[in-house]
Order: sequence, then structure tokens, then C-alpha cells
Amino acid sequence: MSLKSSSPAPRRTLADTTDVAEYLDVPKATLDKWAHLGTGPRYSRVGRHRRYRWADVEKWLDANAQGGAAA
Repeated sequence: MSLKSSSPAPRRTLADTTDVAEYLDVPKATLDKWAHLGTGPRYSRVGRHRRYRWADVEKWLDANAQGGAAA
């Protein structure tokens, strides 16, 4: 009986403040303000650093969509 080596599930990349600011085309200071006010995308603290899951950023974008016709 051979044992299969179980490899860990692939890790998803977490985004830092710079990544998200560039993606949203806003200054990092804006993300800082949103984090302080609790109005921006969800994030987790890793030590002193904010880390964002891309799915949470996309979810936040969808929740804050305005204008246009609903698809």
C-alpha cells in the first residue's frame, strides 16, 4: 500500500494596501481613511499590516456599484 503525499491546497495571494490602492486607482491614504471609518473593503490584520482577499475587494465593489442598468 503506497501512501500518497498530500500536498497542501494552493494558497491564494493576499493583497496589501498598495495592491488594492492601485487596483481601485485611489491613493493609499484613501484606503487608510476607509479602514478607519469601516467603509472600505474587508481586510484582515496580519501583525500590523492590512491584508485583503481579492474576493472581498470584488464583493465590496459590487455592493457599492451605482448607476447604469441592472443586468
